[in-house]
Order: sequence, then structure tokens, then C-alpha cells
Amino acid sequence: MFLPRWASLAHFGYGEPRFLFYPPASWMLGGVLSAIFPWTIVAGVYIWLALTLAGTSMFALARRWLTRRDALFAAVFYAVNPYHLVIVYWRSSFAELLASCLLPMLLLLLVKMAQGERGTAAPLSLVLAAAWLTNIPAALMVHYSLALLLLVFAWQRRSRRVLWAGAAAIVLGACLSSFYLLPAIYEQKWIDAAQAVSAGSRPQDNFLFIHTTDPDHDKFNRIISWVALLEIAATFAAAWAARRLRQANRTLWNALLVWALVCSALMFPATALLWRLLPKLAFLQFPWRWLLCLSMILSILVALGVRRWWMRVAIYAVTLLVIATAWHGIQPPWWDNAADLREMQDNINDGIGYEGVDEYTPTGADPSAIDKDAPLARVEGPAQGKIQVSRWSSESKLFTAEMPAAGELALRLFPYPAWRVEVNGHAVTTKAQPDTGQMLVPVEAGTNRVQVNFVRTWDRKLGAWITALTAWLLVLWMVLARNRETQTA
Repeated sequence: MFLPRWASLAHFGYGEPRFLFYPPASWMLGGVLSAIFPWTIVAGVYIWLALTLAGTSMFALARRWLTRRDALFAAVFYAVNPYHLVIVYWRSSFAELLASCLLPMLLLLLVKMAQGERGTAAPLSLVLAAAWLTNIPAALMVHYSLALLLLVFAWQRRSRRVLWAGAAAIVLGACLSSFYLLPAIYEQKWIDAAQAVSAGSRPQDNFLFIHTTDPDHDKFNRIISWVALLEIAATFAAAWAARRLRQANRTLWNALLVWALVCSALMFPATALLWRLLPKLAFLQFPWRWLLCLSMILSILVALGVRRWWMRVAIYAVTLLVIATAWHGIQPPWWDNAADLREMQDNINDGIGYEGVDEYTPTGADPSAIDKDAPLARVEGPAQGKIQVSRWSSESKLFTAEMPAAGELALRLFPYPAWRVEVNGHAVTTKAQPDTGQMLVPVEAGTNRVQVNFVRTWDRKLGAWITALTAWLLVLWMVLARNRETQTA
């Protein structure tokens, strides 16, 4: 299936609708790479590809103001900046890493838009759609950054045209990604989404240098806090060094400075009220995630303001020193050992499954109460019966149950409204087991042919149609615009 929806091995085989809510770009890229390369090197290839895309994107941005040599430095600096190294070696947040290539494109297109270049709304909408399809926290940062920069550019240019063009790009981007975005928004009520911002993952637990009751949490927070403090200091030092840019390109310098100030401020507890009030901002979970934006700003400001190569090398050497010190003095990068990874691999190969994620757990399910050794289907209660499973794939189950009397079958499956259950060709209404929340299917005496399929709900269908129609209209618009330019040339 091109777009899987149900992660069948999550919660040790009871499943969860992870793929409905986690954006598809990163896990689809990982799947493609795993079909080409051995699993032992897939992660390395993915990281190399993500960092290369980030560097290429930065090179395209920096080339607008810098020589090829200086732009290449900015690209390399951005690709292996300290926050990216933290992602690679500590966090393994590969979707967020992939999203880093979108930020330079965001700034480049906004600068072009502010300077009056035509045809920027369409490519900007593609960047925004790509953000939604790559990583939700990164998409939130991209859209909040977009709103901030649009206001800065509109105020400096004394023009509302930038605001209207940006708004059009936001709508187009949401429509282009609606095949994913609409179901993810609508079906949140069917999962325990609030667990995404539970204790330990809330903004108030993750401001810089914050202290909690979890020692491991605080160790990592100390690492990321020192990295953040270093990047903040380096960013404003580079901004001061690049102050001559204010005379040559006041719009760019002011925008970078304001953006850096906001990103930096949002990492500290003083902005806690904003994290509670601004829509969905709490779902970033970790305020230090704004380092994704700040690292991009730092890279371009260092390239613009620090002209001597020995100073550039010194800046990067200091950042590496901080990383190395954290590595050896605070917390090593890997929490799991080889035995943990082998156990997970064996559980997947044997079909046992793995722990799920709390926020993707279907409403009413209790993963802590499940029986990990339960059969795929069994008769609930003291009644006896004979069950024969013909098919048990991720999104389609087929089995027969010979029952001496009417009863219920308990499936090794969590219920979800997208599951359609038919017994002998007729749709039936299922229930949830009181303790675990697993699916209960009513059956009659005699032979019961039970078919369980994960169907396309109306929101998925509507989202797909919106994406298709928007893509067609966007292509048509771009073709007509190109034809008009050709005729007027």
C-alpha cells in the first residue's frame, strides 16, 4: 500500500493509527532507502541525504548575496551546525532533520516576494506543503516564522501586497497537503492526542536550564541548553559583525535580527504565557526546537558578517568543543545498547511487536493492561469455539469462527472508527473490552466468516480530492502565467 495508515505491530500487535498522524515524508523516504540499501546503513544514508539537502538549500539562499566560495561555507556550516549534530547523535529526530532544508527556501522566497518578484506565491506554497508533510513541529515553526517575516517585510515596505501573497501561499500549502492534513486534524478526537504534551513533554518542562524530577531529562536539557546559549551568543555576535549589511540591505538584516530575537526569547521561561496562548504552539513541546530556525539564521549571518576564515574556523571549533564536552561530561549520545536493538529487531521479525506511542493510542484503549501473548482472536468468556485465521495483515483481517452459541470474539486489535467489521457479509457494531479496550466482535451460533478492513473515511476522501484539485489548478495557473510572460517578452 502506497500510504499505510495502521501500524499493526505497535502496542505489541494491538496497533495504532500512527501513519494517519505522523507526516509521511520521512518514513516514506526511509522505506525507499531500506529497499535499496542494507538496514545497517539506511540511517547513515538518510542522515547524509538530509544534511546534503539542507546544505544545498542554504547554498541557494547564500548565493543571492555571497560569492560561490562564501556561499559554500554557509552551506557546510548549516549542514553540520551544532543543533543538527544534537539531532543526529542524541535525538534521532529524522523528520525534523529533513525539514531543515525548507527554512533557507522559506527565507529566499520571502525576500524575493518582499522585493517585488512575481511568481513566488506558488513555490512558497510548495515549501509550506512540504513542511506539513515532513514534521508537524517544524511546520508550526515554519508558519509562525512566515507570519513574523511577512509582518516585518510588509512594515518595512509599507505594502500589504506581501501579506496577501503570503496568505495565498498559506492556503495553497494547506490545500496541497490536505490529503494528510485534513484526516490528521479531523481524527484527532479518535486518539489520545493530549498525551503529546504530557509531563516531561510540555513546554514548561523544557525551557533552557529548567529542572524537573527526571535526572535523565535534566541531563539532556543541560546539553541542549548550553548548545542553545552558544548559538544565541554566536548569532548576535555575527549580527553585530554583519551590521554593515544594514546599510546595503536593511530589509534582510532587520528581518534576520527580529527572527533571531523571537527564536531566542521563546526558549526561556519568560515567554511561558505565549506558549499557552498562541494556537497550537504548545505542540512544539520543546522550546529549544527553535534552534532549527536559529541555526539557519546563525549560518547566514556568520557567512555575511565574519569574513576572515580563521575566525569562521574558530567559531565552528568552539561549537564542536561544546558538543564534545557534553558527549563526555554530561550524557553520551546513545541511550539504547546493542542488546536493546537486537531485542526490538527480534520482536519485529517474530511478529511480537513493540511499544506504541501514547498520543497515537485509540481513545479508550489501555496499552498497559494488554496481554502481549494473546492470540489474534479468541472467544470472550467461558464459551468454546474454533477459530481459523486466513489473513491477518496490517489493514485487512479475515477468519472464521465456529461457535456453539452466540457470543463475542476478542481480537488482538484496538478499535478505531475506520475499522469496518462484517460478519457473514453484514456490517456489525463492535464494542471495546472494558479493561484493555481491545475490539470485541459479536457473532452468532454456527459458522461466522469475519472480515475486518481499515476503510477510507470521508475525511480522507475529501482531503485527497482537495489535494488533487489544488495541484491541478496550481499547474494550470503556472502554465498560464508562463504563457503570459512569453507573450509579453
